[in-house]
Amino acid sequence: MIKAPDLPFSLAGRKALVTGGSRGIGAAIATLFAEASADVAICHHGDDEHASALAAALAERGQTLHARECDVAQEAEVTALADWAAETLGNIDILVNCAGIGGRDKPIGDVSVEEWDRMIGVNLRGVFLVSRTFFPGMVNRGYGRIVNIASQLAYKGAPGLTAYVAAKSGVVGFTRALSYEGAPHNVMVNGIAPGPVETPLLFAHSEAWLDMKKGQLPLGRFGQPDEIAPTALLLASETGGAFYCGQTLSPNGGDVMI
Repeated sequence: MIKAPDLPFSLAGRKALVTGGSRGIGAAIATLFAEASADVAICHHGDDEHASALAAALAERGQTLHARECDVAQEAEVTALADWAAETLGNIDILVNCAGIGGRDKPIGDVSVEEWDRMIGVNLRGVFLVSRTFFPGMVNRGYGRIVNIASQLAYKGAPGLTAYVAAKSGVVGFTRALSYEGAPHNVMVNGIAPGPVETPLLFAHSEAWLDMKKGQLPLGRFGQPDEIAPTALLLASETGGAFYCGQTLSPNGGDVMI
């Protein structure tokens, strides 16, 4: 992890919320934002253990992390999250929609309606619900940064992952559309489409799938969460993110070259 004295951007005075922030890419982003002097809150779904461990690790460095349970696919829980965030931090300047689920690859004929709905619910509906909740306040205040975490599979697809790819493709389109509404008010909406990164979502796949995927990468290895977080810092910062509008950046080890 890059340390604060070497960071190219400061988030001092900014309030940030990272959904799905208890582990993986979300935890790396929350940690880097705290290093950049932001006041940071995260939400998670049924992951108190990792959320508490992350908060304890940051506390050892003199940083505070606020955490709350939230299923981002549920409107009532997102409303409660917003109330909690307002009481805990105040106005949210930076929102990172990182909450997401994956799953083992399945032919479409084996995908149940319940599995499809849950994948779309967390990975796409959740981005909508959380963004809809915090976006108007950013517009009213004339400042905001929203960073949506998609996937490089939104561009290339993958066999057996129709629900996941559909959801992440939707995130890319949602990011572009919302950026038109935000840009006139200095609310910059952008995305990140990571390549395969060593997180629990990646290792839900079979060994054969993992070997196949690694062999496709020019770098010959999977990424680390800490290698994705700096892109989020760029887009979330006042100066670094000022001229990015509706873009989805792709730190992906060369898996997709656009």
